[in-house]
Amino acid sequence: MFYILPLLFIGIFLFLGAFFMVKQETACIIERFGKFHSVRHSGLHLKIPFIDQISQILSLRIQQLDVLIDTKTLDNVFIKIKVSVQYQVISKQVSDAYYKLENPDNQITSFVFDVVRAEVPKLKLDDVFVRKDDIAIAVKGELQEAMNSYGYAIIKALVTDIDPDEQVKHAMNRINAAEREKTAAEYESEAQRIRIVAVAKAEAESKKLQGQGIADQRREIAKGLEESVRMLNAVNIGSQEASALIVVTQHYDTLQSIGANNRSNLVLLPNSPTAGSQMLNDMMAAMTAVSKLKEADDSAP
Repeated sequence: MFYILPLLFIGIFLFLGAFFMVKQETACIIERFGKFHSVRHSGLHLKIPFIDQISQILSLRIQQLDVLIDTKTLDNVFIKIKVSVQYQVISKQVSDAYYKLENPDNQITSFVFDVVRAEVPKLKLDDVFVRKDDIAIAVKGELQEAMNSYGYAIIKALVTDIDPDEQVKHAMNRINAAEREKTAAEYESEAQRIRIVAVAKAEAESKKLQGQGIADQRREIAKGLEESVRMLNAVNIGSQEASALIVVTQHYDTLQSIGANNRSNLVLLPNSPTAGSQMLNDMMAAMTAVSKLKEADDSAP
């Protein structure tokens, strides 16, 4: 009777120990006497106690490994490149993933180093930034071919960071700043040229309009003088006397205009009470002399 109770406990313990559960997105490696026996996926499973052992539980989720590589470019610039590799265990090759590789992260890192240090030295620094997707594709292609046989699928390879030396970054910033200053100077010069051309065109247009105005003004003055001479001739005043009278009248109008403008500069003109009659006599004498010369020329053979 006393032996039944311990045997019962042992039986219950063995019975319960024969069942085990595997969580979702995981795989369990079962070994029998130290030798691989089977792979169990998610759910409730049965094993033989003390004979079958759970050797390892592997995750089937996508994992990410970040690899930082020091290398140099074709133009001898040392840079640090960060490559992120996303991989997962192939559900049908769980035993290969567990038994063939001691440390998959180290294996992946070695392949990434090999590919990056073979591809980047072919490119100049600027091309590394432009063609980082090509580097990532090359890394994924190399890893996919190598890791498939070990039970690992390469989902994605990304070049997530490119970090040149600090001095190189400062030099690149200076080059960029100088290029922008050059562009700004070119635009500023072009704007200045446009302003000068616009001012010159405006000034030329102004001069043109001003000349047209002066021409129109003189034309109207001539018409006025012609009209004035006709009116004076109508009251039996000769052309010479009329012209002299008009000139004297304009002389006094000019004096009046100068005196009425309080912003005019100082102008000194010879003037006296007899200036008007003297000017009229001088103009009459001059016109008479011109008329005589013209008649003499006309009568000459």
